[in-house]
Amino acid sequence: MTEYVTVTADTNFARDGSIKLYGPDGFAGMRAAGRLAAEILDALAPHVVPGVTTAELDDFVRERTLAAGAVPATMGYRGYTHSCCISINHVVCHGIPGPKTLKDGDIVNIDVTPLLDGWHGDTSRMYLVGNVPLKAKRLVDVTYECLMLGIEQARPGNRMGDVAHAIQRHAEAHRYGVVRDFCGHGLGRVFHDAPEVVHVGRPGTGPELKPGMFFTIEPMINIGRPDVKLLDDGWTAVTRDRSLSAQFEHSIGITEDGCEIFTQSPAGLHRPPYL
Repeated sequence: MTEYVTVTADTNFARDGSIKLYGPDGFAGMRAAGRLAAEILDALAPHVVPGVTTAELDDFVRERTLAAGAVPATMGYRGYTHSCCISINHVVCHGIPGPKTLKDGDIVNIDVTPLLDGWHGDTSRMYLVGNVPLKAKRLVDVTYECLMLGIEQARPGNRMGDVAHAIQRHAEAHRYGVVRDFCGHGLGRVFHDAPEVVHVGRPGTGPELKPGMFFTIEPMINIGRPDVKLLDDGWTAVTRDRSLSAQFEHSIGITEDGCEIFTQSPAGLHRPPYL
């Protein structure tokens, strides 16, 4: 049975399986952290071009995060040593920045999580590098549509299965595979908290959505099969069939009558191309 805990000054923020319900202070904290995360992705847009290395993009993320008085939540997390994850083409998620150079035609997901005043702003966005084939652009568009259809179902009284089903139905209508091995998650004071937010499911199943819940929705959609494998570095997940994969992520909070997206782009750069 799902346990819900209303956050108070005495709340223990250890991950214990309970779903935390935050109040106005939590919403204020997440708005600030989420806005910073979105501003970082906005600022990245002109830099995601052929010839740039993923290490250079990671440096940019770190500098922008620190300059804003935050720290990258990923640095030091379970031994991870970078400020973001950068996943190219067939990399599903958790791509590690390094010397790899972006090429014309690549599609790239950049995932950032600034930790600002104790609050985690977690978001990712796709970028198109140079002249991208129509097939890849279509995958990116449909993946964004999946995210927003899931968010439409994020309201009090609905269940996680309603969010998952909206995503699955849209992706599979385009004959795409929805990744099962990774999911969204609760967040707030804790980086990865309950509940798990799966992207495949049946309506009316899973935890009930209640005001004050904070979580990410982050569908990973493959042109091919949904199967993934983890590389030897222990982080990078790729499609087993080497097909292209795309992902978008928002952090949201359930309100009394719907949800609030904390990581909406202030510049209106919701999905590429970012002109």
